[in-house]
Amino acid sequence: MDVLALSIQTLADRIRARAISIPELVGEVLREIRNRDPELNAYVTICEDGVQHQAKRLQAEIDRGRWRGPLHGIPIAVKDMVYTRGCRTTMGSKVYAHFVPDDDATVIRKLKRAGAVIIGKTNTH
Repeated sequence: MDVLALSIQTLADRIRARAISIPELVGEVLREIRNRDPELNAYVTICEDGVQHQAKRLQAEIDRGRWRGPLHGIPIAVKDMVYTRGCRTTMGSKVYAHFVPDDDATVIRKLKRAGAVIIGKTNTH
């Protein structure tokens, strides 16, 4: 089954039912990005540091019966203008080519609180 073809709702239902593991889903998304992004150039940064650890932690919550809601364990990419702590945020500018925020924007805090996995930053022109 191609998990990448499933809707967020279907993925959420399967994660909650433990039919799909969050670390496996995140790994599959990272593989797809690595395979396709050289052609698509959609990502500026892939936030691989800590993403698998976060996926394992979120899976442990599911295994203990804690479900945060429909974004729990769902990999999400955000535009490269949104401050994401520890993940390079260039804002489409050479001036910020190496900028890594110390804080998360409100939207990122809310996504993380909901259990989303911030997988990377998408290109901004």
